[in-house]
Amino acid sequence: MPLETFVIVGASLAGAKAAETLRQEGFEGRVVLVGEEVERPYERPPLSKGFLLGNDSRESAHVHSAEWYEAHRVELRVGTAATSLDRAAHEAVLASGERLRYDRLLLATGASPRRLAVPGAKLQGIHYLRTLQDAAVLREALSPGGRRVVVAGAGWIGLETAAAARTYGNDVTVIEPDPCPLHRHVGPEIGGVFADLHRRHGVNLRFDQGVAGFWGAGQVSAVVTSGGAEIPADVVIVGIGARPNTDLADDAGLEVSDGVLVDASLRTSDPDIYAAGDVAAFYHPVLGRRVRVEHWANALDGGQVAARAMLGQDVVHSSLPYFFTDQYELSMEMSGLASPGDYDEIVYRGEVDSLEFIAFWLDAGRVVAAMNVNVWDVTDDLRRLIAGAVRPDPARLTDPKTPLAELA
Repeated sequence: MPLETFVIVGASLAGAKAAETLRQEGFEGRVVLVGEEVERPYERPPLSKGFLLGNDSRESAHVHSAEWYEAHRVELRVGTAATSLDRAAHEAVLASGERLRYDRLLLATGASPRRLAVPGAKLQGIHYLRTLQDAAVLREALSPGGRRVVVAGAGWIGLETAAAARTYGNDVTVIEPDPCPLHRHVGPEIGGVFADLHRRHGVNLRFDQGVAGFWGAGQVSAVVTSGGAEIPADVVIVGIGARPNTDLADDAGLEVSDGVLVDASLRTSDPDIYAAGDVAAFYHPVLGRRVRVEHWANALDGGQVAARAMLGQDVVHSSLPYFFTDQYELSMEMSGLASPGDYDEIVYRGEVDSLEFIAFWLDAGRVVAAMNVNVWDVTDDLRRLIAGAVRPDPARLTDPKTPLAELA
């Protein structure tokens, strides 16, 4: 009986971890990893953190060494786009015309930055951050210092790039349509903490307004806000969210709705096709609803779950959403989801003003998310509180003398 062929479309973190897991689990068949970028798989957090700041090397972002793929018999095809899926023939069609026969296929195509469709949007000096090359170009634009930098969007990417720009000594303005940073991610309470942090570091924050256009003669020289203000700019960074790369799935007739729809095992509406990472909208058994998560940990964990499911193992993707950031003197980890509407109260352990605390988002007394700011070695306990649907005594929850392990 011939060995099976598993094709992974998307040479991403999720794709690379899936290939790694297939070999770890003893799969002896053919593994082909196809990636549109010319770079071998890498992790994206350094792009707005260590690599952008010049603290991490380009090589350190890669998931595996160049030699790893040959040593583990993974056929890595970089610079190779998959243009369509022929589900009836079980083939992935590449831009070269080659048709890759598969027994199981994983979509790990990630997401792409949402673009601003406003006058002047194609001027030079306007940056989007998604790839290593994007980060390298942006680092070169920021690193001389003394530039006027405007950041469109006060989400995670916007705030991290704003912090990097200030660290390099640039003048920074952030424009955000919401009333505070991270409003859709953590709500106004913690959003206010990040606003205060950036103001202390000299960032000019403009809320309740968006970008209406750009001025410049070839090179951007100003940003026009929806309120009519003109802000001088030498460098613009746009971080207004991302859209899942679902074109292949759409064209193949898979079920899609803000991501490729998959079950808790990351299987699509086609039993031989799976999806993981930013592109997958999956049913989360702990959260009790379908989610699509654009965080590093989701790609890391999801790629492994998908690989095991492709091998026929009875697995579910139940890891809680996890995110981390480093901005100036603030370092934090967050577990769970805490968008407005997901919670009715926030309580704190520690001192918020000193930036050494844990925030707990509660819904009817149940912990649904937690963020530890400059407090370490508590993530496992926090995740147990969330996963266990614990309703702790608020007095004990906020008391630093009560071990979190006792509550979890």
